[in-house]
Amino acid sequence: MEIRVRYAPSPTGLQHIGGVRTALFNYLFARSLGGKMILRLEDTDRTRYDERFVENFYDTFSWLGIHWDEGPDAGGEAGPYVQSERFELYRKYALRLVDQNRAYYCFCPQERLERLRAERAASRSAETGYDRRCRDIGTREAWDRAAGGEAHTIRLKIPLGESTRFHDSLLGDIEWKNDDVNPDPVLLKSDGFPTYHLANVVDDHLMRISHVMRAQEWLSSTPLHVIMYAAFGWEAPLFCHLPMVMGNDGKKLSKRHGAAGIDEFRREGYLPEALINYIALLGASYVEGKDLYTLEELAANFSLEKLNKAPAVFDYKKLQWYNEQYIRMKSGGELASLCLPGAVEAGLFGEAGKAPSKAEEAAFTAAMPLVRERISFPAQAAEKLRYLFAEPQAPLAAEYIPKKSDLKTALELLGMARELVPALAAFGTDGEAETFIREEAARRGVKPGDLMTPLRAAVTGSRVSPPLAGSIRILGAEKTLERIDRALSFLSPGADSGKAD
Repeated sequence: MEIRVRYAPSPTGLQHIGGVRTALFNYLFARSLGGKMILRLEDTDRTRYDERFVENFYDTFSWLGIHWDEGPDAGGEAGPYVQSERFELYRKYALRLVDQNRAYYCFCPQERLERLRAERAASRSAETGYDRRCRDIGTREAWDRAAGGEAHTIRLKIPLGESTRFHDSLLGDIEWKNDDVNPDPVLLKSDGFPTYHLANVVDDHLMRISHVMRAQEWLSSTPLHVIMYAAFGWEAPLFCHLPMVMGNDGKKLSKRHGAAGIDEFRREGYLPEALINYIALLGASYVEGKDLYTLEELAANFSLEKLNKAPAVFDYKKLQWYNEQYIRMKSGGELASLCLPGAVEAGLFGEAGKAPSKAEEAAFTAAMPLVRERISFPAQAAEKLRYLFAEPQAPLAAEYIPKKSDLKTALELLGMARELVPALAAFGTDGEAETFIREEAARRGVKPGDLMTPLRAAVTGSRVSPPLAGSIRILGAEKTLERIDRALSFLSPGADSGKAD
């Protein structure tokens, strides 16, 4: 069997976690078996259609790095891949079902259908859907009325008193009473537009889709689709209804749980690799004990047997952990490219929006190892590195004083540390600098942490900062000594330092 799967979004909204998970699982399944993934845009809902959503779709999947083999932009022998360009096909197949007495013309106006719904609601009737009024109109009469221009739809004849059975790769064998299927649903609307069900089945058949992988919310539509395949005399594809993605409250993931749209995650600073890796684990397992995967590794280890029946719970903290891991993997240049836009917007190099000079950009790139382990999102780098690009405000005197010490000792320690700055600025690595600091602290009879506390406050403006040796290396000995001298002046007896008793 040739493996052919499809992702068929409706451009009526922005891409969200659930849709991307469906696309990703289809992509991984196809790649795992050497098959093909087809993109089809189901744009028949023209009331909600917006070209912005089409652009968002392409932009999202380009950013994520998921590419299909056939589609509107990739071409292919089964096109066109946009449903609004296939209307004549749908009419042709709807009329075929009418010819075979598998469907019929319905002449009920919308007003009658609305009145029927209202009457049932008023009487609290258990009946739902169409009442099949036009089902038994004679063939000649129906043809004559339709040919005469009377407004009509085409409805599918659901076989009565039977059951529909199909197998789901995840959920097993399923049987559905036809009495519980939407009664004789519309296939072709009065304006000639197909309904979702007709277009979906016709397109999946003509595009030779072998497996339909979609969210479990579509499970109730599957009996209808199986009935339609039988009506056409076609073999149905294999179905796999994927587990839902839920929030931590057990309800379907939505905006109330936080970000749900991919654009939101992107704006917040999540990396595409992190999103792909985490989304791929929502309802599936791969290699025991392994958390981080490339897209190629996910494809190599994906199988339907490793899908879970239970709903997947979306954990924002876990996703953040993945983001942190992928940030750690970036080279200095790669991370700088990710962090620089946020730094410019935050005004790290002057006023907001001001681009860095070549020297500032070089310093920013050199500083990436200082924050790589300390940020969860690229935008956080700016504030953590602000002290490198602007003179930090002097902290309170207490910030310079090591634990169980006093201001006099802090001044002595800062004087000692000042002597080490030329050497610290010259070391090529933090490891060399740390060894030097430990040796110098031992030689002077002080603790390394005590020696560094006032130096850190003087250089960075805080007791907590990125690695000090690397900071001094980027600032250079001259700027570092200037900051130390200002701190010594600030702390000297009689200075207005704001120190506590």
